[in-house]
Amino acid sequence: MLKSNSRYLGHHRLTNFKIISQIRCELSSILTIPDLEKVLFNHWSGFIKNQDCITTDATCYESEVRYPTDQKLLWESVHWTYHQMRTLCKLLKIKLPRTKYIKWKKRYISYSKTRRKTYKNRRKLTRSLLWLLEKLNKELNLIEKQYDFKITDLYYKRRGIIKKVQRQQKRYFKTGKPPKDRIVSISKSYLRPIVRGKEVKPVEFGAKVNKLQIDGINFIQKISFDSFNGGTQFKNTIYKAQGLTKTKVKLAGADAIYATNKNRVFATSNKIQTDFKPKGRPSKHRKQQIQLAKMITKERATRLEESFGKEKEHYHLKKIKAKTKATEILWIFFGIHTANALEIGRRMHQQTLDKAA
Repeated sequence: MLKSNSRYLGHHRLTNFKIISQIRCELSSILTIPDLEKVLFNHWSGFIKNQDCITTDATCYESEVRYPTDQKLLWESVHWTYHQMRTLCKLLKIKLPRTKYIKWKKRYISYSKTRRKTYKNRRKLTRSLLWLLEKLNKELNLIEKQYDFKITDLYYKRRGIIKKVQRQQKRYFKTGKPPKDRIVSISKSYLRPIVRGKEVKPVEFGAKVNKLQIDGINFIQKISFDSFNGGTQFKNTIYKAQGLTKTKVKLAGADAIYATNKNRVFATSNKIQTDFKPKGRPSKHRKQQIQLAKMITKERATRLEESFGKEKEHYHLKKIKAKTKATEILWIFFGIHTANALEIGRRMHQQTLDKAA
């Protein structure tokens, strides 16, 4: 006789509250985007028309981080270092070294509450936080040398990041030149400022993705947390499209940034029609070329640009909440291809309705 206890029916409560995070980490460790996209395209190819026509553009999928300033970054570094030193001193039962942490904590809170943060106040606070961070790092180094103990790899990784932040900010404070590979978050050290040049958001912090679209279905050509020029990816985008479709690309729509001389020569030599603004004397077929370019531009400006907004607003790509580089890439991959899967599903449903009619 079956017992009524839900435990024996497989309905017992899950006690592992990190199961979603663990699944995400495991999937991100084995994700290979090019291979998986080939499988998806082969499965969807019957519902993708005009496979010799593509559009391409780049966008940034932002990470969920607070807007970084030098003062916030330095204070986060000071706060983390002080609390690690305090915890170690408590465990080792030694006296906590004297610092002015409490004093500058009050001053930082007072500074953060002020509406108008003048250059003089910012400069003064930055100088003090740099001095305090340097002192805390020295004290923590002494404790690590005097006492033999082992801590997690995450601790040493974060310590290395904070030391790099100190060096970068100190050099930037003295010279005024922005450092290369500038760290903007100690918890997400892989993020870099990506200048977009937009009025609302001149700078974004997240992954930059160069996307390829075939008949409204999007694929990832390149994804990077470092800023890159999308115009240099035109050839690779064409090769990616031809690798997926196994057909030669005849039409390609792209933004003005892609219209470099190298890309023009490449498109002409491979007989690819583009919507690039023509150079030199007008040809005999100028009117037809302009009409074709308008059609390609319209396709890119409507379907491709629309897909960026749709994915960000409806597929959780507006502010990505993943905590590591690999899981952020996985999050973006799932967001883009979930939108694709639903679009293919709608086409399948429409095809079924057409057959029934």
